Amino acid sequence: MTNIPKLSEDLLLKVKSARPYASIVQAIQNISFKQLEDELHNDTLKKTFWINCYNAFFQLLRKDKDLTKPDIYRKSVINIAGILFSLDDIEHGILRKYRYKYSLGFLPNIFIKKYIKKLAVEQLDYRIHFALNCGAKSCPPIAFYTPQKLEQQLELATISFLGSETLIFKAQKEIHVTRLFQWFLGDFGGIKGIKKILTEKLNIETNQYKIIYKEYSWEEVLDNYVA
Repeated sequence: MTNIPKLSEDLLLKVKSARPYASIVQAIQNISFKQLEDELHNDTLKKTFWINCYNAFFQLLRKDKDLTKPDIYRKSVINIAGILFSLDDIEHGILRKYRYKYSLGFLPNIFIKKYIKKLAVEQLDYRIHFALNCGAKSCPPIAFYTPQKLEQQLELATISFLGSETLIFKAQKEIHVTRLFQWFLGDFGGIKGIKKILTEKLNIETNQYKIIYKEYSWEEVLDNYVA
């Protein structure tokens, strides 16, 4: 049986090392939809495969296809199991369990494609926001995810990214955080959820503090891999 999660990891490695990747892309195209459904039978396997695919294909679409935003997110040009996906399909459809992109995470997309619904995770894991890279300076760096270590890897990605992006101003009683928190507010459980995450992951006091969202730098930084 094809090891589908391993294919996504191999593709990302080829992209990172600038080695020929056509055979891996072809293998991903040749997966049957039934294989995709059957082998990615739990959220750990789904998150591993789709996070790696998102990060690999973003780099390929930007470098090889010269796609830029918004087309790079919207165009259905990623062939997986004979179906053309967009980056938005992967992020907002599959990994965010078909949340409407512009609802701050509070509303489902009622027009979701049936095959996206079949492939979507059972439970939305807010940590995926600290694993997906869209080529901007303020994006989290790219790591390689495996089913065996996914929990530890997502925890590390979350703590590392939040640690680098969070600033505490005690005199002003303000905590300045990544704007990802604002864009996907519902995914994080609202303001209370954000404060709980900051307390749990960074062990910081958030009571009486105001959350301020930092400006997001869209300056392009490709190949931003975890060292």
